[in-house]
Amino acid sequence: MTTDPQREAQPRVIEPRVIEQRGLYFDELEEDVVYAHRPGRTVTETDNVLFTTMTMNTQALHLDAAWSAGQPFGQRLMNSMFTLATVVGQSVPQLTQGTIIAQLGMTDVSFPHPMYHGDTLYTETVVTGKRLSSSRPGQGIATMKHTGRNQRGEVVALATRSCLMWVREAHAEVQNARKSGE
Repeated sequence: MTTDPQREAQPRVIEPRVIEQRGLYFDELEEDVVYAHRPGRTVTETDNVLFTTMTMNTQALHLDAAWSAGQPFGQRLMNSMFTLATVVGQSVPQLTQGTIIAQLGMTDVSFPHPMYHGDTLYTETVVTGKRLSSSRPGQGIATMKHTGRNQRGEVVALATRSCLMWVREAHAEVQNARKSGE
């Protein structure tokens, strides 16, 4: 048997282990635990104007500094839908990135205190309930209560949402089937 000196001279390539960032699977979620999502997000005038105009919301409380100065809060307010979207968004990397199938709904949305340009939003989530789906094997429904607070600890947003999520083993089976072309 002859050997190929060029082939022998090449170092063996060892593929590194890959760790993909993801949220928690349904079976990893713990009820009554506070998941603190960090870092916070400092909101800006640009965020407010862009979000407000992109969503065709012409509310002067978000766009007109002179008019807003004469209103009860004395300044423009951050668009509450931006605040809500950011609260939910801050939870994604830790809880649902790649493990959610669908957002099923939101209830009990409120904004107890306004957000202003320059405030920093911090979000915490508590899983308040979870159950396996009776109609979708390998999937479960998780109910989460999100609380957004500003840098002073004032609650600026509350929302309860329910999500359809993968059970880890079922998701792995689906992914393996896709990879093998089944």
